[in-house]
Amino acid sequence: MTSIPLFLTQEHDCSYLDGKVARSAFVHPSCTLTPALYAQLIRQGFRRSGDDVYKPYCRQCSACLPSRLVVSRFKPNRAQQRCWKKNTGTQAIIKPPVFDQAHYEMYMRYQATRHRDGDMAHSSPDDYLGFLSSAWSDTQFVEFLIYDELAGVAVIDLFQDSWSAVYTFFEPKFASLSPGVYAVLWQIEQLRKQQREFLYLGFWIKGCKKMEYKSAYQPMQLLVENQWVDMPV
Repeated sequence: MTSIPLFLTQEHDCSYLDGKVARSAFVHPSCTLTPALYAQLIRQGFRRSGDDVYKPYCRQCSACLPSRLVVSRFKPNRAQQRCWKKNTGTQAIIKPPVFDQAHYEMYMRYQATRHRDGDMAHSSPDDYLGFLSSAWSDTQFVEFLIYDELAGVAVIDLFQDSWSAVYTFFEPKFASLSPGVYAVLWQIEQLRKQQREFLYLGFWIKGCKKMEYKSAYQPMQLLVENQWVDMPV
């Protein structure tokens, strides 16, 4: 592992757990990031937001645990099987990570429906693209079309042995077809075909409703004390 310069943020109110304070360790801007270097960092529990790479570094809390799915061992549960069948006609189209007005407008409708109290509900086009894309990462935007209509977008970072699910957003009117679940299942299926090992799903946080959905994808591994271990089911 290459030595990486880091800097710590000031403590602030935690976005996930009430009554907690949080801080993060960011890779210093002086470090030249590449997909290969980020592949090493993501195995160490780091995560990308735009061009910035960070991991939680809280003084008295270790609730945020990096998570990844072991692709070869994944078995869909009944709800996931139903979702897959419901989306038999859904089309996936891989696009470059550039600004698309239709994507942005759907993203804003998604935020207004699902996260209207969050900062992202007020994102400008620059905020939107700055959050999802990166100047140095190997990133794809995957469109999902239902009845030839744009229904969702999954943002994915690609590595030699794995993918990282950066973010997924979808058209609220298609919520009954669970496009967010389908996007994860589609990624798992592509990884299986390509014989890649892992799908990184970001941080899992016990007691946080926003993160509960990740527990449905098993077998999940969590990074605990610098070791990847199977999550108890």
